[in-house]
This record gives sequence, C-alpha cells and structure tokens, in this order.
Amino acid sequence: MATDQYVHPDYYNMDDLLTEEHKLIRESARQWIKKEVSPIIEDYYERAEFPNQVIKGLAEIGAFGPYIPEEYGGPGLDQISYGLIMQELERCDSGLRSTASVQSSLVMYPIWKYGSEEQKKKWLPKLASGEAVGCFGLTEPDHGSNPGGMITNFKDMGDHYLLNGAKMWISNAPISEVAVVWAKNEEGRIHGLLVERGMEGFSAPEMHGKHSLRASITGELLFDNVKVPKDNILPGKSGLGAPLGCLDSARFGIAWGALGAAMDCYDSALRYSKERTQFDVPIASFQLTQKKLAEMITEITKAQLLTLRLGQLRNEGKATSAQISMAKRNNVEIALKIAREARQIHGAMGITNEYSIMRHMANLESVVTYEGTHDIHLLITGMDITGIPAFKREL
Repeated sequence: MATDQYVHPDYYNMDDLLTEEHKLIRESARQWIKKEVSPIIEDYYERAEFPNQVIKGLAEIGAFGPYIPEEYGGPGLDQISYGLIMQELERCDSGLRSTASVQSSLVMYPIWKYGSEEQKKKWLPKLASGEAVGCFGLTEPDHGSNPGGMITNFKDMGDHYLLNGAKMWISNAPISEVAVVWAKNEEGRIHGLLVERGMEGFSAPEMHGKHSLRASITGELLFDNVKVPKDNILPGKSGLGAPLGCLDSARFGIAWGALGAAMDCYDSALRYSKERTQFDVPIASFQLTQKKLAEMITEITKAQLLTLRLGQLRNEGKATSAQISMAKRNNVEIALKIAREARQIHGAMGITNEYSIMRHMANLESVVTYEGTHDIHLLITGMDITGIPAFKREL
C-alpha cells in the first residue's frame, strides 16, 4: 500500500495570500485524502470502480457545496475555499474531484440558484451531507460542444410533464438519487427538471470501457415517457444560460483541480529525480532534468496566480465566464504537459501504478475535453477579445 508523501509546492509564497481559515480547510482535506483515499485509489482505478465509502468523508470535509449557505446544510465558505478543496481532491485523482464538483456545481448550485424554496429544503441538506448523490444531464450522444442543439424534450400534459430523450457521459449517474436534467419544452426553451430515481421510464445505466477517470462512475440518463411532477421544474431561470451558469462554477473548480494534479506530478518527479541515480549521480543533477523541473514549477506558479486571482474575482461577483474559461483551459493544458514531462523523469517506473503519473495523465485526457473542450475554450477567449464568435455560423 503506497504512502502519500506529497509536499505542496509554493515557489512564490502563495500561502501568504491565503487566510488561516483557507489553510485550515485545505489541510483538513489533505490529511483526509492522505489517510483515507491515497492508499486505495490505485486499486479502485485498476478495477474501474468508484469507492462509494468516500462519500461520507467528502461530505465531512465540506467538499459537497462548500459555498452553499448554512441554512441549507452547507458550510457557507467562500470561492477560494471551494477551489482549494477541489485542488486537494484532484491532486489525489481527477475522478474524485469530478464526483465532488458535479455534486457541488452541477447539482447543488442550480437547485440553490434556480430552485424553489421547497426544492432547496428538500435536496440541499441531503446532498451536502452525502445522504443523496446527484448528477447533471446536459450532454447528449449527438450534442456535446453544442448543447443548444439538444433533442431531449418535455411536453405539458396538464398535471405533469412528459420527458423523453437521453443524456450521455454523466458523472455520478448510476448512483444518483436526483438528476438535474436540461430539456426543451414545446416552444424550444431549455428548462431544468429534477428527475428522481424510481420514476417510471427513467434509467441510468453505467458506462464501461473507460481508460480514463476509471475511479469515478459514469453513466447515461434515459427517459422514456417519464412523468415529472410540475413541482420538479426549476423556476428561477431558463434558457441555455441556466446550465452554462452551472458550468461556470464547475469550470472554476476544474481550474483549481487540474492544478492539483500538476502539482502532484511535479512533486513526485522532483522527489524521484533526487533519489534516482545514473552515472553515479542523481538524475536531478543533469541539465535536461533541471530544465523539465524548472519549467514545471514556473507553469504551476503562473497557474496558482491565475486561480487565486480568479477566486478573488469570483468572491466579489466579478469573474466573467470568459475569465473562468481561460483558467480551465490553461490549467488543464499545463497539467497534461507536466504529467508527460514527469513521466519521462520517472523513466520506465512512470508507467507503473507505483506512481500516480500515468493515472493523472489518463484522467487529464478526459478533463481537457469535458465541460468545454480545449478548442472551444480557446474560441471563447477569442470571441471575448474580438467580439466575433467563431464557433457558431448562421447558415
């Protein structure tokens, strides 16, 4: 059983910019991960299973809806605290962070922001405590980067809605008690519906065969004439902007989380390079190894500054969707590059499960695609600075 030796890299003394509460929250998450998750994560990844027993611990460290107010069962923390928790989770495994960020930003966030008071009181305390797990249904088999093209729909049947369609690549789906499902009404307007486990015609089969995010659970959402009570529609916001607002929160968490994976790869590579000797000296003494390490810590430091400033802006309610998009894209990109360079420093050992490098690399290949692909985020930045959209054409 592997011992988690992780040491947090902080080249620019970023901790000086955090509050004592921030550091305490981060330390609590880190210690729980080192004790409860790091020793088992490789085994669950190998078996392609989600460790269900960690749900209670995730709730206890505040990983489910950290910013949800206390009146609804959340800890009422700020956005930087949320980011730091996601960073610690993904430092361990991207799948672990996916589980928490879906629960927080894609399930609890829309219920909190767009839900009725009754919906908030019914679901938020159970989701915050881990008593219930939720999922988010936006992506469809034929509509990923263009969610507005969705075909999942619902009709008003008088005393209920009738929901039909399918969603794909849905984290947490097979174990969820509730799904926040985005569908079009008869006028083509997108709304959020709370679809509950056990509703007739609703199923959530698990997807298999993944080479990435193997320690998280992924499934489909299938709706065959599902009768959804009218009280289950989210009344606070409709249109494509509603699910995109949730994705802003999730992408913010990913920006912090991917940085955590990069930091873990760097920390492992630095330690290994000092211990591994060739030609009678540590490989850390070679110029090309030092080049790799120096470039890694530089990119990590730049990303730390990017995410902290973004957290400050989000605390102030000033962070734009485009700013969040930039951080998600940049941090996942540098994390992938650092994972690949770290694998080279580890040599052949880098492909074994004795180290986390190859698992991070495989996981990040999903993270670079989901919740906005690398290319789409580039075009979001391009549109923001030019005022010209490049990813939608009028035919």
